[in-house]
Amino acid sequence: MVWWGWGKEAPRPRLPEPATEFLTAQLELDGRVRPPVELEAVKLRAPRLAARVRDRLVAAVGGDGVRDDRRTRVLHAAGKSYPDLVRQRRGDCQQAPDVVVFPDSHAGIQAVLDACSAAGVAVVPFGGGTSVVGGVDPVRDRFDAVISLDLARLREVVEVDEPSLTAVLEPGLRGPEVEARLGARGLTLGHYPQSFEYATLGGFVATRSAGQASTGYGRIDELVLGLRCATPTGDLDLPPLPASAAGPQLRELVVGSEGTLGVITRAAVRARPAPGARRYEGWFFRSFVEGAEALRTLEQAGAAPDVARLSDESETALSLRLSGARGPALRLGALYLRARGYAGGCLAVAGWEGEPDEVARRRARGAALLRRAGGLSLGAAPGREWHRTRFSGPYLRDELLARGVLVETLETAAQWSQLMGVHQAVVHALDDALHTRGTPGLIGCHISHLYPSGASLYFTFLARQESGAELEQWRAAKRAAGAAIKAAGGTITHHHAVGSDHMEWMAAEVGATGLAVLRAAREELDPVGIMNPGKLLPGGV
Repeated sequence: MVWWGWGKEAPRPRLPEPATEFLTAQLELDGRVRPPVELEAVKLRAPRLAARVRDRLVAAVGGDGVRDDRRTRVLHAAGKSYPDLVRQRRGDCQQAPDVVVFPDSHAGIQAVLDACSAAGVAVVPFGGGTSVVGGVDPVRDRFDAVISLDLARLREVVEVDEPSLTAVLEPGLRGPEVEARLGARGLTLGHYPQSFEYATLGGFVATRSAGQASTGYGRIDELVLGLRCATPTGDLDLPPLPASAAGPQLRELVVGSEGTLGVITRAAVRARPAPGARRYEGWFFRSFVEGAEALRTLEQAGAAPDVARLSDESETALSLRLSGARGPALRLGALYLRARGYAGGCLAVAGWEGEPDEVARRRARGAALLRRAGGLSLGAAPGREWHRTRFSGPYLRDELLARGVLVETLETAAQWSQLMGVHQAVVHALDDALHTRGTPGLIGCHISHLYPSGASLYFTFLARQESGAELEQWRAAKRAAGAAIKAAGGTITHHHAVGSDHMEWMAAEVGATGLAVLRAAREELDPVGIMNPGKLLPGGV
């Protein structure tokens, strides 16, 4: 991956020219393109790792598994959050790890943790480096040195138990590798977050991830049946069982722990037969409220599609603009919607996966309920287009950053009875925060994961960067949105995790007693506090 953004240098998805023109006018951009600094100009501190500690790391993983060259350190200096990318693009990587360690076995990881615990060296587990909440940023805290522990060499399929539909996988497998390796056995995990191309299985598990088809396949916490975790005080080895009443499930403690307890070295996950057919299609609703009620009806009737996304009015209009649509096609589409009474409404995407007969049956039932709830079918073309471009967002963010745009996403989930209140509260909070900074923005939102009791909300907002105060501008918007989410009854994060960006809301999320329980677990497994300091738990150990 490029060190200053997402993906590879080329080829890259690009914004259509009409979209660039629209944003330049709407956000009052100056039209300049701001490339990142050259790698040689990036500011780095000299490595601080003591020679005796480095020798122990080399003994644990081999000489080629301990690196401190400029590119490797910069690549591991941060994740892919907005603040991360702002700092990296301008060449500020002074928090980069002292060295990056590449183990190739559970035993090697345990040896690294032993050495770092004894020497008081902080350890940041690193998968794909795709965190958007500061989850892999090296934080020295009270430690003199910090290493990044890259799991890229642990990429084996340990076992596939086909009768049980279970696979044991190592954490360094990236999303496409997981699907390719399981696909060779006629299976799928079905986990497709937007970071799918580069995120790893270990990252999915450590952050309690949700995929774009999680309404049908389930979140990663529903897919993990067992795991192995190396900690500074020993191993947690939890076998895959269909169910157990042997006390509280320790597996749930590790899933979502974000590297603060130890390093996940393998996970047993639930697989499914790979789908023989997929059908994605577009629907339109007169309003966000109407569309949300339709999705609630489907979910609670047991008829929800595997992919269910509903954009609000603002995101629908913005998506159309950013797609580059204009001219006769755009006018004909608008005329059609106006003639049917859907002008200014909301676009939904529904997708079904499985065997052809099953897809046809489920789609027929779902479509009937969507029509009854006021939906207008747009056919398969919008669904196919969404599927074609569903991983493009991070690439387009790089282009927007280069043009001086603050572009950020945040997400939450709430009960159906509170969902619209949370939606309005966050939109108003972001709008007020951006106006106060003198940079009014564009704000959109969509529902993307359904549950019987509620759903997620995923917000995207864009504004002209406040030159010289880019991070202060972001922080004001982020804090306003976070406060609005908690006040309105939402969770501070549905699938992005906590990292460092959401720590200040953890007390409101789990309470003082809940924080004490989590700290007690950490003190037991990591008494020195070396594991990913500055994340998840406010105030350290």
